[in-house]
Amino acid sequence: MSKNTSRLSELKIGESATITDICADDKFKSRLADLGIVNGTRVAALHKSPSGDPTAYFIKGTVIALRSIDAQKIVISDFTLQSGDKNEKN
Repeated sequence: MSKNTSRLSELKIGESATITDICADDKFKSRLADLGIVNGTRVAALHKSPSGDPTAYFIKGTVIALRSIDAQKIVISDFTLQSGDKNEKN
């Protein structure tokens, strides 16, 4: 992972990013693709459950909840706040 990438599980509520890679087996990648989770897709973190897991993400016009263990397999970059301001991640 490069300096300007992170994992979806690390995206904070109110931030958005672009999916750049999925580090999983083909079966799981296919399941994610069925949900619209593919390279190049913008994703925004909306809410965490009261227990902290799963997190709700806005992806291609719908809200999808992902467990942290699954979100850790998704590499993201190009972080922004929903207001449009750049958020520096290192």
